[in-house]
Amino acid sequence: MATKFGSNITGYFFGEALFRQVLSYLESDPFENIPRVLNLILKAPLKAAHREEVLSLKQAFATNENIRKFVVRVLQLSDRNVLSRLVINVLLRSYLASTVRTEELSRQLGFSIPTAILIDPTSKCNLRCDGCWAGAYSLHDSLSFEDMNRVILQAKELGIYFIALSGGEPFLWPRLLELFDKHHDVAFMVYTNGTLIDESIAEGLRQVGNVSPAISLEGGRERTDARRGKGVFDKVMAAMDHLRSKRVAFGTSVTLTRHNCFEVVSDEFADFLIEKGVLYVWGFYYVPIGRNPDFSLRLTPQQRAKLVNEVRSLRERKPIMYIDFWNDAYATQGCIAGGRRFFHIAADGAAEPCVFAHFSNMNIKDHSISEVLQSPIFRAYQKRQPFNENMLQPCPILDNPQFLREMVAESNAMPTHAGAESILTGRCAEMLDQYARQWAELSVNFKSGK
Repeated sequence: MATKFGSNITGYFFGEALFRQVLSYLESDPFENIPRVLNLILKAPLKAAHREEVLSLKQAFATNENIRKFVVRVLQLSDRNVLSRLVINVLLRSYLASTVRTEELSRQLGFSIPTAILIDPTSKCNLRCDGCWAGAYSLHDSLSFEDMNRVILQAKELGIYFIALSGGEPFLWPRLLELFDKHHDVAFMVYTNGTLIDESIAEGLRQVGNVSPAISLEGGRERTDARRGKGVFDKVMAAMDHLRSKRVAFGTSVTLTRHNCFEVVSDEFADFLIEKGVLYVWGFYYVPIGRNPDFSLRLTPQQRAKLVNEVRSLRERKPIMYIDFWNDAYATQGCIAGGRRFFHIAADGAAEPCVFAHFSNMNIKDHSISEVLQSPIFRAYQKRQPFNENMLQPCPILDNPQFLREMVAESNAMPTHAGAESILTGRCAEMLDQYARQWAELSVNFKSGK
């Protein structure tokens, strides 16, 4: 089997037809054939960082039974169309090939180009969850199909082939499946409350193949229904069953608060998710913004310290991928926002540096992505990153709030909804500063990576 090169992004490493043959090769005997496929990839003209990561994966697969089990779960739980679309779009287009293009363009253009964009097609939602980060946005904003299509086309021109969707509830946006089908060369992930995913939607996702839903949970039934509404947990379970029956690769998204943080990283919860067919977990810390921010929901510094080792231990023992945005910052060398690795587009078109930093200079209805990436607030972010030498203190809101205040003032960025500015001054600012000092004292006792 020989590598195949071409002028298009995917062909830079493998032709799609060849890669589908590789997937068949993997499915027949993954334990035997994955090392052979990794050896094949190593023959391609990889970046040094990519080569190192492939070598690390090869070593991990050879020595870690848990990783082998995870790879087999992915193969067993994914429809052939889903597997081929997502692997080609994520691994080849978004990861291997596009990073070469985006780095070259970044050098030429003089500003950072991210690897992903998070977009809210609509702010409408059928739930009213306590402490929702998006809860203070207008509930009546939606981007048009033309807006979404234009942004994705511009993204692909810059080499960006990974688009995440949030909201609001994305499945309330009426042309979602049409958008996925139109941009079949893009990998999409949808942060969703899951309550609208029925058998028909699951079948549609299987057919387009390039989408992975990440369904929100707060833990078990009691915790989920307490925050999201009575009966939501059962609807989520039904959605997961529909997705699994159609073999659509899916994950979950959890917001860690003072009350649920150890439940959602427990062995019992991980085993439950694995049994339901969940392949990955996005772990977000509660950030006190949005509708009625509740500082009592924040993790205590002591809880966060304990989570450093709890999450790392869980990953070593369970065949499920768990991503902890804050404690995993060593892998990304700090905060990824401000266009460095991603940025956020709200449902009214406002381009924000982060989903938790609701300030903007530009709107994508009036400006291109290239212009947005050079906007004052994005420039202010990029010239300060990383915000801290300690990779366990990556965030300019929770860990280094003085930088957020500096960046907003320097860029003259405007709040994107009433009340967004409350975290910059007064009691909210004092509480953020106090928390940052407390975490700084504890975090020095941990290594920044593993």
